[in-house]
Amino acid sequence: MLSSPERATARPLVLTAAYYASLALLGLAGAAEGPSLPTLAQHTASPLNRIGLLFVADSLGYLIGSMGGGRLYDKLPGHRLMSIMFLLILAGAVFFPVAPYLWLLLALGFLMGIGKGAVDVGSNTLLQWVHGEGVSPFMNGLHFAYGLGAFIAPLLLAQIILLTHEIHWVFWILAILIAPMAIWLWFLPGPAPQTQDGSATAGAVPLVPVLIMILAFVLYVGAELGFSNWIYTYAVTLNLANTVTAAYLTSAYWASFTLARLLGIWVSTRLRSRTILFIDFAGCLISLGLIAIARDSAAMLWVGSISLGLATASIFPTLLLLAGEKLKVTGTITGLFLLGSGVGSMLLPWLIGNAFTSVGPHAMINILFIDMALGLLAVVAFTFSAQPSAAGSSAAAPEQ
Repeated sequence: MLSSPERATARPLVLTAAYYASLALLGLAGAAEGPSLPTLAQHTASPLNRIGLLFVADSLGYLIGSMGGGRLYDKLPGHRLMSIMFLLILAGAVFFPVAPYLWLLLALGFLMGIGKGAVDVGSNTLLQWVHGEGVSPFMNGLHFAYGLGAFIAPLLLAQIILLTHEIHWVFWILAILIAPMAIWLWFLPGPAPQTQDGSATAGAVPLVPVLIMILAFVLYVGAELGFSNWIYTYAVTLNLANTVTAAYLTSAYWASFTLARLLGIWVSTRLRSRTILFIDFAGCLISLGLIAIARDSAAMLWVGSISLGLATASIFPTLLLLAGEKLKVTGTITGLFLLGSGVGSMLLPWLIGNAFTSVGPHAMINILFIDMALGLLAVVAFTFSAQPSAAGSSAAAPEQ
């Protein structure tokens, strides 16, 4: 039997493990879609610019899931809500790889997007409620877990393509892993909803800084998903890789991304959030510049992809940490930021897909460079527009 102090220590660690596992599954789900695009296009007899609508459908669902979920986490038991959302993802994953029609594929992507948005908001919000002001290393660890899942997905896809020349089992394995996760969360007590009265909220959420931070999430997430979802097709289209090595290239990006998120746990305890962000965005611009300069070089594509993974890794959790230094964190606030994430994940991959057919594959790198430059400007604007707030995150009592 654990003593009371031991239980007090173990409980936050168990909750943290649950949120880490949740983000790892989201990473697996998200990273599987990009390398699957050519196969999904064949299944549905769709050109690349039309299969790119999958990102729009997924992101629309994510917008609804993050915004609606953000409000619900302030009112309802968070773990049971996450469990229900995982079941939505499971249902979509079962039928997603065998959908014969584009409209059905888009509907399933939309359904999965709702679940992913709500689970994302829940994991980020509840983790901050559990750890309060000490959340910084745990937040970076949470997004390391996402990167780990995203790293595994292309490797899994490459092996399945070699063995079966199909992608079904990538999504079916995801469904198998989600089932016990949904059951565990349903029965796991978690932090109680945190709410604020109207006056507190008004004082803690200045309009201009919030809008700037939402823009930063739009730009960053659009770039991350735009690159990771299209780099496979980019490499194959330009004959810089075949289908298997392109999957390994995608996995190399996620490997460096995952490694950097692991290092970010330590870095976040040594450097200020805005310093980390300035370094990260500068690294992104340098990496994209290298790919653009040597655009016909497979070797430089590998170098640029790996270095881009290192540079992008800690941006998302650090944006959340920077916002948490200024604002009171609630499910609604986190939902607004992830609403921006959903907009970015919808617009930029769709824009890149259209650029592939209308301009050419090389346009992808130019779009990403401009996007990242604007993201850096948004961070600069946020640091000057927001004043430090005394209303930090606080731990909450468990659900009854």
